[in-house]
Amino acid sequence: MADIVKVLVVDDAAFMRRAVTQILEKDACIQVVGTAKNGLDCLEKVPKLRPDVITLDMDMPVMDGLTGIRHLMIKSPVPVVVLSSLFEDGYITFEAIRLGVVDFIPKPSGAISTNINNSTQQIIDRTKLAQSVNLDNIRRVRIPRWSVEDHLADCYGYRPLDYIVPIGTSLTGPNTIIRFIAGLSPALPAAVVVVQEISPKILTSFVKRFDQLMQWKIIEAKDNMIVEQGACYVCSNLKTLTFEMNGHGEVCLKVGEPTDDPLNHLFASAALLFQQNTIGILLSGVGDDGAEGFAHIRQHGGLTIAQAIKCCVYPNLTENAIEKKVVDIVLNEKELPEAVAHAIDSEETQ
Repeated sequence: MADIVKVLVVDDAAFMRRAVTQILEKDACIQVVGTAKNGLDCLEKVPKLRPDVITLDMDMPVMDGLTGIRHLMIKSPVPVVVLSSLFEDGYITFEAIRLGVVDFIPKPSGAISTNINNSTQQIIDRTKLAQSVNLDNIRRVRIPRWSVEDHLADCYGYRPLDYIVPIGTSLTGPNTIIRFIAGLSPALPAAVVVVQEISPKILTSFVKRFDQLMQWKIIEAKDNMIVEQGACYVCSNLKTLTFEMNGHGEVCLKVGEPTDDPLNHLFASAALLFQQNTIGILLSGVGDDGAEGFAHIRQHGGLTIAQAIKCCVYPNLTENAIEKKVVDIVLNEKELPEAVAHAIDSEETQ
């Protein structure tokens, strides 16, 4: 029999504590070992209850969810699945992901909802997956301070779009994406296109806050949007994102219906248009998507880079691609920005 996942449910509303508990305990492999009514109550109960996973609300009195996460990650690291109605608040969604939560699941129809059962399977699945994270690799992203005045030349250089950097990731990947973009120069003649696991309900607010903190232009990917240098386009893996040339000879995005392998579609489409000027990156995540797309990049002369397994919160995506021998370079996440810049600069000087 599978190991029992011990869960602490944290929410200020008694109704939600009962509802989430009932949902989780529908699965025989989950045991709710306790509940807490705010972040402080949670911190006090964690040492006693020793949960494997915490489900956490954001909007709570005494100590809110974000403050609770900050203390948890320092004092008693535990995988956290956020379950909150504040998914339209960009600061909260971005901060929760930056701090290293496993996922941010929007509460359906408000904080106290009789429709909570619509998310039953997602809540159960995320909670069970959260238990298997590599806790040593969960850490907050430090956002570098920069002055707009000091970097105007970098941000508005009007450079040509020569390279495409498609990035694929699933669960816990958005945290690494933030770190990668923070370390990458927007002066490169390239655009970054990201397909990541994130609820479409929080994507808009997440991207808006992300854009405020980066030198890159961070944009939610939309159908027929022209791809520009110095921009990072972000899409949920619940959609298919590919590239095509429009009637004016410009590269544009095509957002399509869901597919079982969105990362393969992203990588293969990028390789078809950008050929050897494609630098594909595969990050932490669950599943086996991406390897076939990496093979297409290599067939067209591009470069494939995978995050080192030892650095992944979930190793499945990169491990699968490495085993299938479609990865050119394996790096820890701190090395990724420099490697991309070096690959582009090396080609540019040849």
